[in-house]
Amino acid sequence: MAYHLLMDRPMTKARCIYAIATMDTKGEEIAYVASAIRLSGADVVTVDVGTATPPVCAADISRETVAACHPDKVEVLKLNDRNAAVTAMGEALKVFLVREFKAGRLAGVIGLGGTGGTALISAAMRALPLGVPKVIVSTVAGGDVSAYVQGSDLVMIPSMVDIAGLNRISVGVLARAAGAVVGMVTAPVVDRAVKPCVGLTMFGVTTPCVTQVRAALEAAGWDCLVFHATGAGGRAMEALVADGLIDAVMDVTTTEVADEIAGGVFAAGPTRFDAILHCGIPYVLSVGALDMVNFWAPETVPSRFAGRLFHRHNANVTLMRTTPEENRAAAQWIAKKLKQATAPWTVLIPEGGISALDAPGNPFHDPSADEALFAELEKNLGSHPCHRVIRRPEHINDPAFSNALVAEFQKLTQPKTHIKIK
Repeated sequence: MAYHLLMDRPMTKARCIYAIATMDTKGEEIAYVASAIRLSGADVVTVDVGTATPPVCAADISRETVAACHPDKVEVLKLNDRNAAVTAMGEALKVFLVREFKAGRLAGVIGLGGTGGTALISAAMRALPLGVPKVIVSTVAGGDVSAYVQGSDLVMIPSMVDIAGLNRISVGVLARAAGAVVGMVTAPVVDRAVKPCVGLTMFGVTTPCVTQVRAALEAAGWDCLVFHATGAGGRAMEALVADGLIDAVMDVTTTEVADEIAGGVFAAGPTRFDAILHCGIPYVLSVGALDMVNFWAPETVPSRFAGRLFHRHNANVTLMRTTPEENRAAAQWIAKKLKQATAPWTVLIPEGGISALDAPGNPFHDPSADEALFAELEKNLGSHPCHRVIRRPEHINDPAFSNALVAEFQKLTQPKTHIKIK
């Protein structure tokens, strides 16, 4: 496959980096970021999204201009409740940034924020398409940032100190963040020839299966995007589906549903599968790693799970074997979603085991728990000419099962092309 360098909408005088902050509290800091961007040779526009006291310095785009973009015409700056004002300003900023991007004026975005400012700015940044550089320097970036990033390509940089004045630490962090967004905007992008694109989900315990499937699909001309099924992976895949960047999905590893059901740390949220089913793209799915719920280190596992079967995956991840009851609940959750589909889909069930840990002699091998999952799926999904549930005798990581997955994918996408796993 040939590669070439592609400059996707390069920087011009008409396209600038938008530097955003609540300039009543972070005006000095965002002004410093803007000056660092200019020193790097890029053009910048400062944007004020403050909702309280007057800004400490003038912005290129005033808060009044942003607030006027609220989709429901809410008078944002007249709201007395701080939370309501911040939320409303976030909605206004979302409309404003999308408008500026579509008009060809916005090349990238950088923002500064504490908890409130990060929530406000990140929500708006997520509305911009994949590939538009998005950077936030934040006081919360050292912790769990999934609520701010969600399924986007937003980059968060820890501020290290509070964003409260310029000092020996903050100027270094802010200058390097400015350099980062300039580099992201101006860097050439390695692109590939246009091919149909398929999303695949994988876990370490389903890697042999997905690796074989990927090799077969790539040989057949598909551009394969593999997503680690850690919650963020599922959300990212569905965000790309919703944006029209993925043409089909091979959802081999639906383990995120187990975490959604049992309260694990890798849940993708209640909207998992929605974008795929709404877009009506070809869809083959399996039950990979639904034998496990994920937690962090052993001491983080909730006490209500005392006495359950656990496996130490690594120093930071602890796996808990699902019970028949949890598996039935997961099957019902999946079935409820699939019943909403208007396009064909196929579910493949590997009766020999659903993860590397679920095989004879391995710690999570439990045929009765697996059967609870399989039977409940069949019971709830029934039969339909375009919606099929197929049992296979193999283990999920058996090459024969990978062949079966690819064959079913072929029926939905390339009926005249034979794809074979070597």
